[in-house]
Amino acid sequence: MSELVIAGIRRGNQFSPNHIGNDAAIFSLVTEHLRHLGCHVNEYIESDLITQNIQEKSIFNMVRDWQSIHKLQKMEDEGYTVINSGYGIENCTREKMTRLLMSNHISHPRSLILPTNEDPTNELEKAGFYNCWIKRGDFHAIHREDVTYVRNPEEAKSILKEYAIRGIPNVVINEHLVGDLIKFYGVTNSDFFYWFYPSNLHHSKFGLEIINGTAKGIPFDEALLRQTCSDAAKVLNIHIYGGDCIVSEDGSIRLIDFNDWPSFAPCRNDAAPYIAKRIRDLITK
Repeated sequence: MSELVIAGIRRGNQFSPNHIGNDAAIFSLVTEHLRHLGCHVNEYIESDLITQNIQEKSIFNMVRDWQSIHKLQKMEDEGYTVINSGYGIENCTREKMTRLLMSNHISHPRSLILPTNEDPTNELEKAGFYNCWIKRGDFHAIHREDVTYVRNPEEAKSILKEYAIRGIPNVVINEHLVGDLIKFYGVTNSDFFYWFYPSNLHHSKFGLEIINGTAKGIPFDEALLRQTCSDAAKVLNIHIYGGDCIVSEDGSIRLIDFNDWPSFAPCRNDAAPYIAKRIRDLITK
C-alpha cells in the first residue's frame, strides 16, 4: 500500500487571538500522530494556500482567511478531500451558524439578526431583549470587540454604530442566558468528547466568561450535551469542533457558540490522536 500524502495548513497568526501558541501546538501534535499512523504530511502556512498550488489531494487545515476558505471550497469542488471543509468553516461564521442551528432545531438562545446601520431599539423591545450579546455576523470573532455584552437597548444602539463604523454589515444578537457556562471539544464519529467549566480553570480568550460568573455545577444530561454537539457538527458540516453552551437552572442546554477546529488547549494531548485518526479515516474511506 502506497504512503498516504497529506497537506497540513496552519492557521494564520492573526486568526489566533490570544491563542497563537495553543493553535500551533494542536496542529503540531496532530501532524505528529498522522505520521505515526504512516502518513506523510507536508506542512504549509495559511498564506501558502493562496500563493502556491497545493499538489496533495488530501488536506487538513485550520484556515480562517476568506481567501483561504474560498480556495478550499474551490478545491473541494474539484475533488480534493478537505478537513474541515471550507464550506463547514464558512458555516461557522456567526450569521450562517445561527441560521443553520435555529432552522435545524438545535438548542440555541433566542436570537435576532440585524443590520448595523439601523436603530435596533424596536426589535430588541419587541423581543424582550435587554441583557444580551451582540456579535459580528459576517465572520468569526477575532477581536475582543467582536462580541459585546450590553444591558439595555440604548447600549445596543451605540454598539451597532461602532460595528457599522468598523465596516461590519450585520450582527447576531443573542438573549443573555443565566446559568453555567461550559466549553466543549469533540471529534465526529469518535470516542473523544471533553467538556469543562472555564471559570474553574481560568480559561478565556477575551475575558468575557466572567459575565456568567463561577459555575455552580448545575446537574445536566452529559449524553444530551454530546448528542447536541454531534447534531450541530453534522448540520454545520465540520468534524473537528469546539464551542460553548449554557446550562440553565432547569438543566436545559443551549449552544451559544460552535467553532471549526479550536485550540483544544485543555485537552490537546488526549484529543490529538483522535483528530489524526479521524482525518486519516475520512481520507481513506
